[in-house]
Amino acid sequence: MAAELYPAQHTDIPTDNNSTAKKSALHIPHSAPPPPPLHNLNNNHIDSDHWQSSHPTLRERNALMFNNELMADVHFIVGPTGDSKKVPAHKYILAVGSSVFYAMFYGDLAEVKSEIHIPDVEPAAFLILLKYLYSDEIDLEADTVLATLYAAKKYIVPALAKACVNFLETSLEAKNACVLLSQSRLFEEPELTLRCWEVIDAQAELALKSEGFCEIDLPTLEIIVTRETLNTKEDVVFEAVLNWAEAECKRQGLPATPANKRNVLGKALYLVRIPTMTLEEFANGAAQSDILTLEETRSIFLWYTAANKPQLEFPLVKRKGLAPQRCHRFQSSAYRSNQWRYRGRCDSIQFAVDKRIFIGGLGLYGSSCGKAEYSVKIELKRQGVVLAQNLTKFVSDGSSNTFSVWFEHPVQVEQDTFYTVSAILDGNELSYFGQAGRYDGGAVWEGDLPVSVLFGQY
Repeated sequence: MAAELYPAQHTDIPTDNNSTAKKSALHIPHSAPPPPPLHNLNNNHIDSDHWQSSHPTLRERNALMFNNELMADVHFIVGPTGDSKKVPAHKYILAVGSSVFYAMFYGDLAEVKSEIHIPDVEPAAFLILLKYLYSDEIDLEADTVLATLYAAKKYIVPALAKACVNFLETSLEAKNACVLLSQSRLFEEPELTLRCWEVIDAQAELALKSEGFCEIDLPTLEIIVTRETLNTKEDVVFEAVLNWAEAECKRQGLPATPANKRNVLGKALYLVRIPTMTLEEFANGAAQSDILTLEETRSIFLWYTAANKPQLEFPLVKRKGLAPQRCHRFQSSAYRSNQWRYRGRCDSIQFAVDKRIFIGGLGLYGSSCGKAEYSVKIELKRQGVVLAQNLTKFVSDGSSNTFSVWFEHPVQVEQDTFYTVSAILDGNELSYFGQAGRYDGGAVWEGDLPVSVLFGQY
């Protein structure tokens, strides 16, 4: 209860001899001051006498009760001990939005305690859950969306869980794909799992080199390393596994020695397809890593070089990776003595797709006057922002074929969004060019719609 001190005021008080004296007195107002307004997390100022009439809809009135002590009949202690928050709530509102809360408060085994401890949910995520139950509003942020998904799953609030999955899908990229794969498997979200695999397969090198890869659990590590369609070299896989082992040693409080790395990896080490590396990649990488025993290193060297190859515990078959598909912009090609000319100018087209794909590179026409070498800069933009570029060379053999020029990594392209792809070539001016181009969505794909593609012809 609050009290207010008012400044002393001087009053004329009659004395016994009718003289007037100045004395201090405590001024007591005729009526008590109004109580301070009630506040909740959203800083809603609730006039305790008239808030119902000023908010005509049920949704508005319920929203005002969110995280509000007014009429609260239950409190949650949310978060681990030492870092928990006390959250007021109203049983009826929670029960009509969640079958778990209904069972908790009105079921046969209903809770009778006024405070309920929830140590496994983050306070911020719990407040997002409650805000949705009170107001249908969903405020998701990258830092708390996974914790919110956990809370939505725990309390069986499917609409909020679906919103979390959609948020994760839109924010999915190579650097977080492995972590989200681990979480999608934990939460049994098959659509999100499929999206994670699309990104990990197509942009495997970026995904495996990300910090997020070192944060995944061992079963997820094993399932990634066994993946047949990883679009990367095996020495990249091996290096990623070593990085994960070092991080796991730190998590377990162990020194990152070769012996400890082997121990935390267990059978996962033998899922890396070391013999599919080139001899040079093995000699400069895995052979000097100290994680292999001397006998394993010797046997692998013999497997590369000896006619009588020893048996190895490592897989011997190279990963299939992703076979690039080609989108044919033109139906035929031609050349004339006075066109088409490459003169170091930028040629570009704008395109959109109706399904998410990954652009691997471009197919470019070459010289119509025999063998020639070209310097080329290719670039992919969205709304003027460069998403990928590469400066390289390619050799044209004088045929009318297109020649593949690749970006460093496949680039994700979203559906129903316009992109601009451009090329600047410098070399033999006269070249082949395409005819009967398709500009209205009629470009032809070879095979099924791919995960990773070569966009051509150009």
